[in-house]
Amino acid sequence: MLRADYSDQNCSIARTLELVGERWTIMILREVFLGVHRFEEMQRNLGIARNVLGARLERLVESGILKRVPYQERPPRSEYRLTAKGVDLWPVLVALLKWGDRHAAPAGPPVVLEHSGCGGALDDRRRCERCGEDVEPWDVVARPGPGVARPRATVQVSA
Repeated sequence: MLRADYSDQNCSIARTLELVGERWTIMILREVFLGVHRFEEMQRNLGIARNVLGARLERLVESGILKRVPYQERPPRSEYRLTAKGVDLWPVLVALLKWGDRHAAPAGPPVVLEHSGCGGALDDRRRCERCGEDVEPWDVVARPGPGVARPRATVQVSA
């Protein structure tokens, strides 16, 4: 039987899975990278239960992947932003996206990441196929791809 945690394993992959290995956590990180920072919008986009979203966000804040940034005083409200530790997950999310495009998207990629500088597509190593520049998350625009089921607005990826 699969254990619920990997805390007794001396393995960096296992330790990483402890922080981000749950599906909702990865989907929340996708939303934040796509520029969604507020609880209500995340909840609406993901269709996730509010208590589950709250628990996952709290875990990401406690682990230093996200930080709360106040945006309103009355009532007090905060949004969630990536920390440097969170931005370091950018290669992981792009790798998952590219793997999914290749092996789990029969109608084609639902989202295409483009270099905002020149409009070129990103390759598997986050390099622009048009200009050859290494692309950071804040240099990317996410556009609906040929496999999109319901189009989402074009968004500037944020960090």
